Amino acid sequence: MTQRFHSDQSLSEVHESVDTTAPRKGWRRILAYIGPAYLVSVGYMDPGNWATDLQGGAQFGYKLIWVLLMSNLMALLLQSLSARLGIVRRRDLAQANREVYPPLVNFCLYILAELAIAACDLAEVLGMAIGIHLLTGLPLIWGTVITVLDTFLFLLLQRYGIRKMEAFIICLVAIIGGSFLFEIFLAQPNMGAVAKGFIPTALNNQALYIAVGIIGATVMPHNLYLHSALVQTRKISSDVLGIKRALKYNNIDSTIALNAAFFVNAAILVLAASVFFNSGHTQVAKIQDAHQLLQPLLGSKLAPILFAVALIAAGQSSTLTGTLAGQIVMEGYLQLRINPWLRRLLTRVIAIVPAVVVILLYGEEKVDDLLVFSQVILSLQLGFAVIPLIHFVSDKRTMGQFAIRWHVKLIAWLVAVILVFLNVRLVGEEAWKVFNSAEIGWVWKATLAMGILGFIWLFLTMTFLPILQKRMQKQRVTLHGETVTLENLSIKKTNRIAVALDFSKSDQKLIAHAVAQGHTEVTYILLHVVESASARYLGEASDDDETRKDRQRLENYASQLQEMGYKVDAFIGYRSRVKEIIRIVKESEADMLVMGAHRHSGLKDYIFGETIEDVRHALPIPVLIVNV
Repeated sequence: MTQRFHSDQSLSEVHESVDTTAPRKGWRRILAYIGPAYLVSVGYMDPGNWATDLQGGAQFGYKLIWVLLMSNLMALLLQSLSARLGIVRRRDLAQANREVYPPLVNFCLYILAELAIAACDLAEVLGMAIGIHLLTGLPLIWGTVITVLDTFLFLLLQRYGIRKMEAFIICLVAIIGGSFLFEIFLAQPNMGAVAKGFIPTALNNQALYIAVGIIGATVMPHNLYLHSALVQTRKISSDVLGIKRALKYNNIDSTIALNAAFFVNAAILVLAASVFFNSGHTQVAKIQDAHQLLQPLLGSKLAPILFAVALIAAGQSSTLTGTLAGQIVMEGYLQLRINPWLRRLLTRVIAIVPAVVVILLYGEEKVDDLLVFSQVILSLQLGFAVIPLIHFVSDKRTMGQFAIRWHVKLIAWLVAVILVFLNVRLVGEEAWKVFNSAEIGWVWKATLAMGILGFIWLFLTMTFLPILQKRMQKQRVTLHGETVTLENLSIKKTNRIAVALDFSKSDQKLIAHAVAQGHTEVTYILLHVVESASARYLGEASDDDETRKDRQRLENYASQLQEMGYKVDAFIGYRSRVKEIIRIVKESEADMLVMGAHRHSGLKDYIFGETIEDVRHALPIPVLIVNV
């Protein structure tokens, strides 16, 4: 049922199953890339959005449209970054996290990702159940249980491949969009008031709660995992031109699909504002109430039917993509693969349990509150998906020339700061209420405090660990230098090897090392510097006993080597040892110099070691130092 695997392919069953490298012209080339963003976009119009959009429109009119627009722009940016990660690195977000963060951090991020998927699936379960109830009158508890059956629909679509699944999702998106287009036509909203809604306004606490829910329902964390994997279903050319083409067409795909999602969300909010807020029904917070009031307020029997059909389509489309996201997260973080039907069933059961509990204990009237709460949970997970994503697509070491530019990075971090700020403010306000409540015991307060500290630790580690790793990498590069690519290992052929001799027992070892370097193919230049008082004063005119003996020794070495078949030249130098060695090596056009190091210590090391250092720094040729 389950198995460990070590494949680097995200969604391996459909990995690179759509070939975009085949020659196509015009729209056919673009259509090969179109699809992944539509699977992502359905998460932006799921039933959780409906609850937050309906409450926002009914309670605050058109004032929160700017929040929707901001959320959509955030979604466009973040989804394009997610697609960039998958296209350039051929890694999904979960795989990239596993490669960078330590196991404990990865496990925590995995749990949070699974919670986000469960919260999303909870919204889909409730939305489907509500849609079935509105169409058939079936109680919510039974509609909730029936949603388990959509597991088989997912398996059926998966069997036909990713393109068939994308086509099915696009059809559902068309149904949702067409339904709300008709609803908006009937509602006839005041377009001037709608336009004013795009101007940002201050938010009170209640509006902030709805706004954070809208952001959580729009910018969904599991979609960042999903998009980075779905773009890998396209086989692309791995060269620069192929990657640039894939990025271009996927950006077009994301723009069209997410703007369609924005239209749906805006249509729901505008519908609620024009039908309920303007008519004084500001307390309409339930999808059921909205459904019941549509017919009398719009004067059409078709309006509530289309509303329910669109709700079912939204729930069904979102549940398919939620399953794929769950598979990506589990395989990426844990390298654990579960049979698709078991994964789908597990995700659905996890979502059904809280829904059934709330319906049984608190009644159907609390279902919409649970929907909004699920979207707030999604929003709280956003920072833990967004921040690693920004780190990864900013990394020039792994992204190369496709790392995002500084202005995109600045905007991305600004978005991350806004999301984190809204979430921290919301959590802070709710936590303050808990700590000030006399009804809640100290055990629960201590548990909440420990949970908050754990979140702070995870957030700081996730945010700053990649920065520290990058700084340490730079320090290593500064210390050791960047790794050099070994492209040219050819060197100039050695034709002449100079050997500096001092007529001690070490001469034989020096000559042996020189011969080992060149054998019989090169000319050996034997050199010695006479340092007698006469030689220092008279130079080449010196003819003292030491000078004569040194010449004889040098000629003796040369003759012995010549008898062995080696080509030899001999040179005597005078006065300065360093200057004469350098002069003879240059004038003889030697390609290498062999010198001896006597391993002196203390003062001798300072005196005699200076010769080697001065000669080595003055010559552009290789200098072989032999310990003698």
